[in-house]
Amino acid sequence: MSVRDVEAAALDWVWTHRDRFALGDDALAADGQVNRTWKPLGELTQVCASVSRCTPPGDPLHTRVSELLDFAWQQTHRGELFPLMQSLEPFATYPLEVYAAFASAGLRHPGYEASAAVLTRTRGWRLTEQYPTRRLGVLEAERRSGIDPHGDVPQALDRTWLGGLPEPWTFERAAGYALTHVVFHLTDWGRAPGGVPARLAGYLLHWLPPWLDTCLDARMWDLSCELLAVAASLPRPPEGAVLEDAWQRVAAAQAGSGAIPEEGAAQDAAGADPGPDPYDFTDCYHSTLMAAFAAALTTAATAPPPKVRHAAQHAGQGAPG
Repeated sequence: MSVRDVEAAALDWVWTHRDRFALGDDALAADGQVNRTWKPLGELTQVCASVSRCTPPGDPLHTRVSELLDFAWQQTHRGELFPLMQSLEPFATYPLEVYAAFASAGLRHPGYEASAAVLTRTRGWRLTEQYPTRRLGVLEAERRSGIDPHGDVPQALDRTWLGGLPEPWTFERAAGYALTHVVFHLTDWGRAPGGVPARLAGYLLHWLPPWLDTCLDARMWDLSCELLAVAASLPRPPEGAVLEDAWQRVAAAQAGSGAIPEEGAAQDAAGADPGPDPYDFTDCYHSTLMAAFAAALTTAATAPPPKVRHAAQHAGQGAPG
């Protein structure tokens, strides 16, 4: 099974289950569960925006993610819900972070951007306490939304786990997710590999392969796919044999429906009688999205350069004298 096959199967699953990403009546409720409403929709949007950039317009996968982006944008009433969210939770950062994913795909709401620009200039916004990786993500969300970032990216980077070049043996689950998102923010979700500073790129080139192997051995498919996306986002990827082995193991974990469980053996996540669609949505949607994301970046990074067509030169039509 090729990397492209993994991506296509994952996107088929996402398309089939797109209604599970829809916003319900609780999306604007004071006691709403953001992690079950806006978070999945934002993740869907970001992955589709990235895959869209990695695939040519004539590719069926480009068409599929474009349709998913349109579906996601419709869920926000074409951006009209973002000003409402801001009025309900002025200093919550997740509305801007979700909006930035849409903005990166060219789906924008000028009114929201104008009001958000005013809010981000306040001391209350600048002083909101956040984990370092989240702070870096907010700065990038501001930039992608056409807003001047309220802080310094290099300074924010230095405060992250990855930015400090920690001892490699201190890698564990939380550190893994932190480092993947640092790279996603620095590279605009794989769009600009040059965004990773040389010192971090060299560190990751050396240590990412054993970390990836450890996660695959532990059947941590979600984090493994994020690490594969990081590998494809570096200026220089790890050795091809490392990535080929990793993708074979991810493909083996993918169900016939295209879903990939976040963790564990397939039979553990699916239960005794898995049926055609073996996993609960919350147990597989993110890992399946990450598989599609990582596969798209990997395919784009390993694709041969496009052929340059030269105009035929006819006799007597040399350079003018």
